[in-house]
This record gives sequence, C-alpha cells and structure tokens, in this order.
Amino acid sequence: MCHVLNVHRSGFYAWLKQPLSKTAQDNVRLLECINASYVQSGAVYGSPRITHELRRQGESRSENPVAKLIRQAKLKANIGYKRRYFMSSIPSFAADNLLQQQFVVCEPDMAWVADITYIKTYEGWLYLAVVLDLFSRKVIGWSMQPTLTSDIVSKALLMEL
Repeated sequence: MCHVLNVHRSGFYAWLKQPLSKTAQDNVRLLECINASYVQSGAVYGSPRITHELRRQGESRSENPVAKLIRQAKLKANIGYKRRYFMSSIPSFAADNLLQQQFVVCEPDMAWVADITYIKTYEGWLYLAVVLDLFSRKVIGWSMQPTLTSDIVSKALLMEL
C-alpha cells in the first residue's frame, strides 16, 4: 500500500504513532486558548483583541495565524451597530415650549416630560417611550414596541392614567 501511495514505510509508521504534527498540536492548543478568550469576552473580541489577550498570557503569535484559526473555528466577533438616521418627508409637529427650560417643579403632577429612544436587541430594534414626572423624577408611564408608531406615546400616557 505504501508503494501505491508513494509513501515511505517509516513515514507511515511514524504517522500511526502520532497522526498530528507538532504544528497541528500547537494549533489545537492555541485554538483552546482562543475559544476561552472569545467566550470570556462575551463573543465580542475579534482577532486583534484576542491576539493581544494571547500575548498577555505569554503566547507569541502574530495576528494573521490567530485570524486564520478564528476563521477555521467559524467564530465571529459581535460588531457594534451603526447609528440609525431617520429622514421623514412629512414635517414633524413641534409642540410649544411651555416650560421655558424651567425643569424645577414645586408640586407633583404639574409637569411631565416624555422621550422616545430605540434599543438594538438580538431580535431587532425596539422602541421605548417614557413619561417622567418632573417633581419626583420617577417614571410614571412607559411603552415598548417593535415599530415606531404614534400610539407608543399614547400607550405610555395611558399607563400613568
């Protein structure tokens, strides 16, 4: 069989004793360290940061072999998201500034303020509307929805009532 495959008998028997080369064994050991660093970072770190972590642990590998092992293990860094910009063709309605930037209130339920923000989750974007009482600075109503519609604010106000 060695003659047909054009392999020396000594090489075949050496492979039977130790099928992985020293480089392959080193890569397996390094991949365990990479997996540990990847899991410890919460699946956020990519090859530059993992390489930095490995160097702090005493490993002397450059970024390219680490990146190659990360690709072979099919590990992907969780990259941040880009800011969403909304462009509306319909002019928005701006309410009158009744408080005149005076946010100090002497009695409860005299002035409420509201805001809408968006949050990125694993399932997509989630919109949050919050209503605050300026006297106590407590949240008196809130509403969350996966779409940005006008009823998100009314639901937040209805929660308080």
